[in-house]
Amino acid sequence: MTTRPVTTRPESTRPESTLAERKRRLVSGELTETALQLFVQQGFDAVTVDEIAAAAGMSKRTFFRYFASKEDVVVQFLADLGAGMRAELAARPPEESTATALQHAVRSCVDACAGHADKALRVVRLILGTPSLHARFLERQAQWRDDLAAELAIRLALPSPTALHPRLAAGLALTVFEVVLQLWSDGDGAEDPSALTARAFAAVAPALDAVGR
Repeated sequence: MTTRPVTTRPESTRPESTLAERKRRLVSGELTETALQLFVQQGFDAVTVDEIAAAAGMSKRTFFRYFASKEDVVVQFLADLGAGMRAELAARPPEESTATALQHAVRSCVDACAGHADKALRVVRLILGTPSLHARFLERQAQWRDDLAAELAIRLALPSPTALHPRLAAGLALTVFEVVLQLWSDGDGAEDPSALTARAFAAVAPALDAVGR
């Protein structure tokens, strides 16, 4: 009977890595929750980084290890939505219409917000009600539009993502996304955001499918 040689795997660093990642998520989450509570109570512009760090029982230096600014505390909550939207669009069946594929992509982000409704509503209200935050959100959306346009160009077999059709379709889909967030926020989360998304896409589907041809 042949005995297989025992190989030593470098697993000793994995628990440390996992522990570090877990600690980072915990600290980031605590700073975020503390900041959101202060922003809601006092208004975004009235709260300083020093106050956030003190309320969380941490130093200002620790705060800046996790966030570049107090704006990032709010916008970070939505940071991964664009990547998720593009990934969902890329995963849709190629035979789907442009409108249907984009509806699924946008709904994946809307559902992600709805899954954390309490925090998401606070974040959306802060973003839409604070000019500096809204400007940062629009900057992110501009990048999301470029990413979605690039994916649409692949789906539509177009030579460039900067062509009119993919950019127009991506921009329209993101307009739906922002309008749904606004309506959801204005209604205090009472209306199902997925249902809002479906209604909005039903209204713009003819235009999106025309763009996709």
